[in-house]
Amino acid sequence: MEQTNEVQAPLNEALPNPETENVATEATESTTNPTPAAENPAAEAQTPAPQAETQPEPEPETQEQPQEQEPETDYSNCSREELVAAMRDLLDLEVHKIKNRVANIRTRFNDLNREEQNRAFEQFLADGGNKDEYQPQTDPLADEMHRLHDKYRAMRQRYMDELEATKQKNLQAKQALLEELRQLVDSDEEQVRSALDQFNNIQERWKAIGEVPREQMNNLWQSYHFQIEQFFNKLKINRELRALDQKRNLEQKIQLCEQAEELILEPSVTKAFKGLQDLRARWKEIGPVPTEQNEEIWQRFCNAANQIDERRREYYDQRKEEFDNNLLAKQALIDKAAELTEKHPASTKEWNDLTAELDELLKVWKTIGPVPREVNEEIWSRFKGMIDKHYADKKEYFGTIRDEQEVNYQKKIDLCLKAEAIAKREDWKKATDELLQLQQEWKAIGTTSRKVSEKVWQRFRKACDEFFAKKGEFFAERRSSESDNLAQKEAILAELKAHQFGDNRDENLAAIKEFQRRWAEVGFVPMADKERLHKEFRGEIDRIFEQLKISAREAEETAYRERIRNAGGDVKRFVNNEKQELQDKIERLRNDLNLWENNLGFLAASKQADLLKQEFEKKMQGARQQIALLQAKLRILNEAEKAEKEASQNDAQ
Repeated sequence: MEQTNEVQAPLNEALPNPETENVATEATESTTNPTPAAENPAAEAQTPAPQAETQPEPEPETQEQPQEQEPETDYSNCSREELVAAMRDLLDLEVHKIKNRVANIRTRFNDLNREEQNRAFEQFLADGGNKDEYQPQTDPLADEMHRLHDKYRAMRQRYMDELEATKQKNLQAKQALLEELRQLVDSDEEQVRSALDQFNNIQERWKAIGEVPREQMNNLWQSYHFQIEQFFNKLKINRELRALDQKRNLEQKIQLCEQAEELILEPSVTKAFKGLQDLRARWKEIGPVPTEQNEEIWQRFCNAANQIDERRREYYDQRKEEFDNNLLAKQALIDKAAELTEKHPASTKEWNDLTAELDELLKVWKTIGPVPREVNEEIWSRFKGMIDKHYADKKEYFGTIRDEQEVNYQKKIDLCLKAEAIAKREDWKKATDELLQLQQEWKAIGTTSRKVSEKVWQRFRKACDEFFAKKGEFFAERRSSESDNLAQKEAILAELKAHQFGDNRDENLAAIKEFQRRWAEVGFVPMADKERLHKEFRGEIDRIFEQLKISAREAEETAYRERIRNAGGDVKRFVNNEKQELQDKIERLRNDLNLWENNLGFLAASKQADLLKQEFEKKMQGARQQIALLQAKLRILNEAEKAEKEASQNDAQ
């Protein structure tokens, strides 16, 4: 996620809360629409046989008709392109059935959009850009999402306007029905009796009319209830008509019982509960049934309703347990984040490693489900606050690093100019001293930006190589002839073969090193004899090592010294190349050691874990031995480099 030597873009916008799941849309309050008190079987059972003057007790109409359950869709793994496509598809559906899905898509897209903006900002800084000059690039996907969301909002507004207009129209229709009812009530008794069918028709039309504005609902129902009372007071329906009405009500309530029993088998708890709410509202609109069947039919309906309610309680109890477990998991992540942010990184690598760990915690956080609503905002603010503070501190640190790197770059440019001037001189001793001093100054200067580091180093190295190449050519003419060198090496080889080694190990090793030193000090030999002499001398040295039982590491160090000496006039280049290679190997081995040590810390106590620990410790021991040998070679290279400088100074004199 993060590039080395670069600070991650700050969280300019608040991180989206992963808890913004509309989990409450299904979870209507358990107390909503309880078992209708108006359907108290005792109250209905005590109702006397219907007389002509008996009046129904209509209930206030339901404020909102239950709507079809919106399907739940998981967009957490969708890309921005997929989210835009999903949004476009949703706009082809009915606008009142896509509200939650549009909100989920919008939230997920905003999360991905912020991540995309942060990556663009990080890349801009990684390419050497100035944070104050950063201008976000045009994002066609974001523009398309904004356009689609604006279209949805316009569709939603049109739907709400149409719904309000419908309610106003329904209000006018019901007010017209009230006027018809008043005319029936105001007519004489004989006309009212003959208008019973018209009255029933008014009731059916009243029920068929949809919602009205909420502020008009109660007054409208009270007026309707009053007119019905007045109608029945004047109507004096006879017992037979009342019985027929009760029989019809019984048939309707039996149908509601059957539908409620079917809802018991409905897989979706939320859909079953919403269906039950609809049945309860319809039950209230149906009048009384025959007294002898009132208790039975009411108990049948209550039995089905209670089973659905019990399923719903169990469902939300389970959801609460899941929420509580999610809360525990997120509190553990908060504790881990607090532990990590207490660290005070001292290097770029440590900052990047800490950022990677916090990013991993954030990924885990997003995989955990929702928590109780009352603590949701609090725990997210705590977690997000620690991450925001980390990025703010990191931004400040890398700002300081970039300023230091810019100063170091200017210092190295000055050294390049001085080295290029020295490369043209021929006062070998003084120029050599000055160039070596520049090299020491170069080493003392800190790092520069990775973008310019290699380029400025190659410029400085080119000037140094140019000078020492000219110097080498100058002094090459003063070396001994190759034939003399051949004779000297033949003599050294014969002396080595004839040398008698004693029992003192240190003296033997010193003698071998002396032979190798003398051999390396002799200059070039004819090309035809070079390979033969080297092979014969190397073979004799190996035979002596084997005979004297000198350790492999000592032998390898000795052989490495000889290898340096055999580099001839190219010692400086050889040393520079070897040092870089050895340092890279040591760094890789140390990284492996750190990784293995971290892995050991995660292993729990078990038989299998003990076997893994032994394997890791074996690898770690081998790596430490290899590092020790490589460090010994580095010391040999430093000694060779120092000797080469002293030799160059002596030659210059």
